[in-house]
Order: sequence, then C-alpha cells, then structure tokens
Amino acid sequence: MYKRRQVKSIPIGEGWWGAGEKPPAEDDKIYSFEVETSQEEIEELHRRIDRTRYTDPIEDGCFQYGFNSTYLKMVASYWRHQFDWKKQVAVLNKYPHFKTRIEGLDVHFIHIQPPHREGQQVLPLMLVHGWPGSFFEFYKMLPLLTDTQAGLAFEVICPSIPGYGFSEAPHKQGFDSLAAARVFLTLMERLGFSQFYLQGGDWGSLITTNMAQMQPQHVKGLHLNMVIARRSLKSMLSILIGRYLPFLVGFTREDVRRLFPFMEKNVYETLRETGYLHIQATKPDTAGCGLNDSPVGLAAYILEKFSSWTDLKNRDLEDGGLERKFKLDELLTNVMIYWTTGTIVSSMRFYKENLQTNIEKRGDMRSGIFVPTGVAAFPGELVHCPRSWAEIRYRNILSYSYMSQGGHFAAFEEPQLLANDIIQFVKKVEKL
Repeated sequence: MYKRRQVKSIPIGEGWWGAGEKPPAEDDKIYSFEVETSQEEIEELHRRIDRTRYTDPIEDGCFQYGFNSTYLKMVASYWRHQFDWKKQVAVLNKYPHFKTRIEGLDVHFIHIQPPHREGQQVLPLMLVHGWPGSFFEFYKMLPLLTDTQAGLAFEVICPSIPGYGFSEAPHKQGFDSLAAARVFLTLMERLGFSQFYLQGGDWGSLITTNMAQMQPQHVKGLHLNMVIARRSLKSMLSILIGRYLPFLVGFTREDVRRLFPFMEKNVYETLRETGYLHIQATKPDTAGCGLNDSPVGLAAYILEKFSSWTDLKNRDLEDGGLERKFKLDELLTNVMIYWTTGTIVSSMRFYKENLQTNIEKRGDMRSGIFVPTGVAAFPGELVHCPRSWAEIRYRNILSYSYMSQGGHFAAFEEPQLLANDIIQFVKKVEKL
C-alpha cells in the first residue's frame, strides 16, 4: 500500500514576478473582487468590430485552413448586435471573486462554499484551466460539485493562471508551470487548507501535477483529463507491437482504437494542430500584437481551438461545429475575458516560458507522481495516453476512465461526465 511518508517531493524554490525589485514585505491579505464593465468599453469593442477587414474564404475550405471567414462574419455580427456583455458580467459575478498578492502578482480566483447540509462531507478542490480557456470553463460544472444532494460536496477554488484573465501577468522572464504551481500552493495555504484535491487539463494538468510533486503531503488526490506520457523504452515498444498484441503491452481494445494508425493520429494530426504552439513557444509577442488589437482576430484565433479540439471532424464543417457543443454567448464570454483584460499576449508567453528549453529534461518531468491519481480519458482529446503509459510517471493511479464522449475542453463540453468522474475518484481516495 502506498504510504505518504515515503514520498519525496521536488524542490519548491521561490520567485518574484512583480515589476521592479522585490520589496521587504508583501501584502498577503485577500480582497474581494468583482468583474466590471462600462459603456465606453462596450462602445470601443463595437467600433473595432465594425472596422474589421475580412478575407474571402477559399472555396470549400470549411475549417481546414483555419476559421472560415463566412462564418466568422456571422459570429462577429452576433457579437456586435446581440451579445450582451453586461448580462454576461452578471453571470461571471454569480460566484464570489477574490484577489491576493503572491510573489509580486495579483492572483485572481473564485471561491465557492457549498450550501450547508447536515452530515454532508465537504472537501476542498482546486480546478485549474489551460489555454485558450479560463476559469469560466468550469462554470457549468461548479453546481454539480458544490450544490449536490449527495453525501459529498466540494469547496471549490478556481484561480486564473498569472497572465490569464484577471490574474496579473508576470513582469519578468521565466514564469513556467513550476512557478504557477508554487503560486497556487501558496494560495491554498493562505486560504487555510492543509489537505486538498486538484483537478486540471491542458496547462492545468501540468500545473496540478507539479503541485502534487512539490507538496505531496498536502495533496490528497490528483484528477486529470489530459495526460502527456513520458517517452520510454516501454512506450516505444508498445507503439511497435501494441496494435497486434495489445495484451502484451497493457493496451485495451479501446487504446488500440484511439491510438492507431499511430502515425496518422499521433504525428500527422499533431502537426496539423500545433502550428500555434510553435509560434507561441518562440515569438508570442509578434503574433500576439495583432490579436490584442483586433477583437474579431482574437475571436477567430481562440474559437478555432474550441472547434477542432472538441472534434477534429469539425474541420470539415463550414461553421466548425462550434454551436453543436457550445452557445455563442459562452464562447464569446471566454473571448471577452481575454479581450477586456488584454491578456492574450501574456497567456501565449506561457508556452515560451515552458518550452524554450527541452521540457523533458526538467526535473519534474523525470520525477514520479505518487499521490492518488485519477484519469478521465476523453475520446476527442488531441493525444490519447493509455493507462500503461500514464503509469510510467503517475505511480498510484486509482481510477482510469474511458469517457464516452467529449474532447479537450472537458468541463466546458461535458460538465456532468467530468463531475461524475471526479466524484467517483474522490470517493475511492476517501476510502483508503
């Protein structure tokens, strides 16, 4: 049986990401925060939408070349004439927002206390988003975790990664997932939590994993909806023979279905979908300046990911399949979080900070994770990670679920499925 006292943690370190020199003391108080807007802000947005210069779409291109400009005009028209930002601000303020200063940055988070119910067990849970998402991705799932009639409910803390949305952007180079993990561990300590659960996908997966590596004694369980496997002799061997003799390498039939043909699904498709990654890992500020200046350009850049990362088949549709899974109000609210805060460039820089050197050689990538771990493997995720691969790093997987539907933005797409998997995983941990 796994014993926490045997777990070694990776070094936590310290940092300062504020402007100028680090002061002798830092304000550690927690302040209430409210999302606000003004008529001037809305009018400026409308003026910029009205001045958009479009490119004619290529014939029969659908979303294969990126965001189809014919459909983009429809989205922009809805944004300009029907989308009600003031109404969406009220939706954002449905939950209590806060800010606190950590390592020189004003860190934003929402903190939801569940309604009091006699005899109900309440456990703290941090949810961490990725790119190009935000804390808003979790809004549909929050009541499923906090306002339940079952014997278990969660007290949810959902921060914005520094440089995203309402969290201040780092002023100095080097703010990577390890720095974000340290900031969020400080946040949990400041809130008074000595033990808690973590959940994440995309960058949130890496950040929460780092948190579990840094302070395993405080992390009761780690739940992920995206796992990137570390290359090893075992994984290389399983690629060669897994399609034909899956049982020899720990593959299930579902693993074979999701992984093969391997080159097409894991190399060619990855190349087709990761042009953004190479830009953001090298020269984010150059591409970012145009996105920060044009709201329609920003919407195209962000929403294209909500199309293809939900289902790659959406590239064959003229509207990208966006409204099959989402409402335009939801999608544009996420875009507005980036637009109104001017954080698209700083969010893109997070790629450069993590990928400008070989991330596989970082100490955290070569270290195991020993806290109880749950994995929700959604079929539409960009890269499938079989349990046998995940176990190379995550040494204590208690739950591995093949989800029936859904893609990269699990909480946004399939809130009920993800919430159910989190709950069943936590129940398993609590029985240990």
